[in-house]
Amino acid sequence: MSEADILDYEAKQLQEKIEELKNEIGGMIVGQNQVVQELLLAIFAGGHALLEGLPGLGKTMLVRTLADAMDLKFSRIQFTPDLMPSDITGTKIIQPDETGRQSFVFHEGPVFSNIVLADEINRATPKTQSALLEAMQEKTVTVLGDVKTLDYPFFVLATQNPIELDGTYPLPEAQLDRFLIKINVDYPNRDELKEIIRRTTGEKAPEVKPVMNANEVMQITAMSRRLLVSDEVLDYAVQIIMSTHPEEPGAPESIKQFVRYGVGPRGLQALILLAKVKAFISGRFHVAKADVESIVKPALRHRLFMNFEGEASGMTTDRLINDVSHAVSVG
Repeated sequence: MSEADILDYEAKQLQEKIEELKNEIGGMIVGQNQVVQELLLAIFAGGHALLEGLPGLGKTMLVRTLADAMDLKFSRIQFTPDLMPSDITGTKIIQPDETGRQSFVFHEGPVFSNIVLADEINRATPKTQSALLEAMQEKTVTVLGDVKTLDYPFFVLATQNPIELDGTYPLPEAQLDRFLIKINVDYPNRDELKEIIRRTTGEKAPEVKPVMNANEVMQITAMSRRLLVSDEVLDYAVQIIMSTHPEEPGAPESIKQFVRYGVGPRGLQALILLAKVKAFISGRFHVAKADVESIVKPALRHRLFMNFEGEASGMTTDRLINDVSHAVSVG
């Protein structure tokens, strides 16, 4: 077999694994197909994900199910106003050894895991929220001057309630930008509600079995990054990013009126990485414009910062991104 044949065979094996993973998650999670798809894109792109929705929509259950199906080490941090940074990273404590001599010993916090569920992340204070910044960006934590390397692969999957709810704090812009994707979790429909009740109130609850492992997750990430992106597709993605800036001549009028700061370089990175994974999952080795179009909202909705007029008018970033996509498509 040639190298191309071997690559094609390995890709098909991994794509079959992804379908098996989707089916396993679907056996536990009712509906939310778009949410599951976007979450998998973030994982296989090697990035972190922020899930926003009202309490009780199954965000925590989804993340736990994903960790079980991927057979990854999982930990959960419940964010509360009194949570301290050391509750996340761990700390050094004085501990006697066998000879009775005392020394500082580092006790790992829950961030030392493959998948860290930061539950209701916006209920903690900004100081505690920022404790995740180093971990998310550098895959390390620093405790009393010592740098500790985190497990690999490492993903922060955070849930947050809408910031209009009492007791919530907006995430700092720098931390928001570290999330590769922001996923909106909506209410289930009538049929999905009935199926949720059937699965959760019966005598036997559904169970999740592992169908993937950490090595396969990293293989998918590496394989996706090898996909080709033509200049035409790259120019299209760049134009989307540039059109989110109010000072750009080709920006839509709504961007010029309601946006204070447009999307930065990380937004372009997110678009391309997610589009590559989308193409790979679809069985292709090149990225199409349609791949970029399909993930533009989750990749960019948390990277647009509106001015006072935009916030006061009730304008949403999704509506602004719609305007950008339309302007670039017809431009």
